[in-house]
Amino acid sequence: MSTRTNSSSDTVFTGSFEGDLRRYLRGLGGLLAFLLVWWVGAVTTQPTYLVPGPLESAYAFVDLFATSTAIVVPILGATLVLPTGIAHLAQTLFHYVPGLLLGALCGISFGLAMGWNGTFDDWLRPLVRVLRPIPPLAWVVFAIVWFGIHHTGAAFIVFVGAFWINFYGAYGGVEGVSSELTDAASTLGVERDLSMLKLVALPSAAPQVLTGFRTSIGRCWMIVVGAELFGAPGVGYEIINASNNLAMATSVAYMFVISLAFLCMDVGFRLVERRVLAWR
Repeated sequence: MSTRTNSSSDTVFTGSFEGDLRRYLRGLGGLLAFLLVWWVGAVTTQPTYLVPGPLESAYAFVDLFATSTAIVVPILGATLVLPTGIAHLAQTLFHYVPGLLLGALCGISFGLAMGWNGTFDDWLRPLVRVLRPIPPLAWVVFAIVWFGIHHTGAAFIVFVGAFWINFYGAYGGVEGVSSELTDAASTLGVERDLSMLKLVALPSAAPQVLTGFRTSIGRCWMIVVGAELFGAPGVGYEIINASNNLAMATSVAYMFVISLAFLCMDVGFRLVERRVLAWR
């Protein structure tokens, strides 16, 4: 009996390993194909600086960490000397992180409140329909006037983008709570509206809320580049500055920096998400 069980387990493990290996090989093949197309496009484009090749971009990426740059930490006023690539990434994070977290907090709060309370929803739904179609970058002029060309203005733009993504994630999650769950909770003695929200609605809506936040992590990296167009320091500004000087390989190198930062944040959040939703 034991031998058969072990054989079955070995077969399952082997099949799983082979399936994962095939997926990784396909991913590697897709990456190599992309690099080949990129290289062909680079060597066939004139002037050559318009499309830097993979090797040029890789060299530019390494160069970002071969020099140092001094930056000032907001609020604290302390000066840090870091490798250039990390220094400019840190400048972006100074407004990306506050904008993302505050936007997510406010968006989730309003989404839960409107999705759960019909009266609150009736009051605010027309306002939401008016404001939602406005792109976050349309607020750039107001950010400059209200906060100036610095971290606060850029954080405000990121805040707007994060707010709406998380708002609809929470709103849709609470709105989709099954009436069977609320009826069962009422039968078990959950009568107060706040208790119902805490014990039933929030756990049921958690997958959509977390999906909304994960989506906002990526979308806000896109928004932050636009938010730095008006001069706020960071990776986005360096991309624009390098392209203005026709240093296109440097622009691509900073794109790599954004990509790596996003990948690290996305992988980290997925681990947190799995732990939080382990009950499923």
